Amino acid sequence: MIGAGPYGLACTRFLKKAGVDVLTFGEKMRFWQTRMPEQMILRSRRRSSHIADPDGSLSLDAFAAEHGHPRLDPVPLSEFERYGAWYGERAVPDLDGRQIAALVPRGERSFTLRLEDGAEPTVSRVIVAAGISPFAWRDSPLAKLSEELVSHSSYHRTFGRFRGRSVVVVGCGQSALESAALLHEEGAAVELIARRPSPVWLAGDADSLRARVRARMMPPTDVGGRVSGWLAAAPGVLRASPSAVREWTTARCIVPAGAEWLPERVRDVTMTTDRQIRSGEARNGTVWISLDDGSERQVDHAILATGWRINVARYPFLDRSILERLELRNGYPVLGPGLESSIPGLHFVGTVAAMSFGPINRFVVGSWYTAPVIARAASGKRQRPLRLSYRPRRGLTVN
Repeated sequence: MIGAGPYGLACTRFLKKAGVDVLTFGEKMRFWQTRMPEQMILRSRRRSSHIADPDGSLSLDAFAAEHGHPRLDPVPLSEFERYGAWYGERAVPDLDGRQIAALVPRGERSFTLRLEDGAEPTVSRVIVAAGISPFAWRDSPLAKLSEELVSHSSYHRTFGRFRGRSVVVVGCGQSALESAALLHEEGAAVELIARRPSPVWLAGDADSLRARVRARMMPPTDVGGRVSGWLAAAPGVLRASPSAVREWTTARCIVPAGAEWLPERVRDVTMTTDRQIRSGEARNGTVWISLDDGSERQVDHAILATGWRINVARYPFLDRSILERLELRNGYPVLGPGLESSIPGLHFVGTVAAMSFGPINRFVVGSWYTAPVIARAASGKRQRPLRLSYRPRRGLTVN
C-alpha cells in the first residue's frame, strides 16, 4: 500500500481484516496536514466523512465519543485530521514511514519496491493510494509568474502573512470561496475573479415537507443529485455504463460550488464574475492583471484555486518500465474490476480512479466502495455485482 491518507488507511484496514499480509508506506494524513488550510471546514457533511471501516468501530463518531468531542456538522479540518491520525494508529500501527524511490515490475506478477534506505522488498500486489499532491493545476495566464507572486491554493496552510495586503483569488469553487473567506477574516483586501456568472451554492438542510422528501430521495453520499448521485454511489455499475453516462454523471457531481455555510462569510468580499484574465505580469514586486473587459488590477499576490489535473505519470515512484506498460487515458489509469490497472496486480484508488469508477472516488465517502473491493481482489474473491459507496446502517458488517 503506497499512501496513508483516508483511502490508504481504509484499504489497509479491510485487507488486514481479510487476513491479507500488507505493508503500508507513507505518513498518516500528510496531504491533509500540509496542503489544506488549518481553519478549513469540510464541505462534505459529517455522515459522509467517516473513513470506511469493516465493523464501524473506527467511525468519526466513535472517535468523538472516545475523546468527548461534540459531533460537529460540518466537520472542522482540525477534527478530521485528528480523526485520521487516530484511525491510523489503530488500523495501521505498523505504518512504514520510509519513502519509496521506485516501483519496478519483477516477472509476470510481482514488484520490487526500492526504498530510500536501499531496501528492496518484493510484493505480489501494489495498491497506489498516493493522493493528488503532484497534480496541482495552475490554469491561468498568471501561472507563468513566480510562486512568490502567484501560488496554488493548496500551498497555503495559513493566511496570516497576507494581513494588510491585497490578494486576488482566481476560481469559484469551494477552495476559491473558502480561501477568500479566510483571507478576508485574516485582514487581507480580497477580490475573487471567476469566469462563472455567479457562485453556485450547495443546498443546505431545509424544514419544509417538500425539502425533507427531496432529501430522502438523495443518496447518503452527499455527492450529486437524485439521479446522478445514485449512479455515482454505485461505482461498479457506473464503470460498466456507456462513457456518455459516466461523463454525464461526473459533470453533474463535480460542479464548482460552495458550501451552504459560506455565503455569509464572503458577503464583504469583492467578487468580479463573468470575467476572464487575459494577461498578467510582474511589476516592482506586484502582480498586474488585465481582464477581458479592459480593466486592470495591481495586487500583492494572486492565489489560483484552479483545481487539479490528474496525470499519474507525475508520481515520482513509478518506474519508466511501469509507465511504458500502463494504459492511461487523459492522465488517468484505465482500471478494470477490483480497480486493477492494465498491469496485473497494480491497483489505483482515490481520485485517480475517478475516470473508470466515477466521481465518488474524489471524496472520503468513496472509501466505502473501494476498501472492500480491494480486499476481495487481494483475497481472490469474486466481486459483488452491486456495491454502494456509503456508510451502512449501524450494526451491519462490510465485507
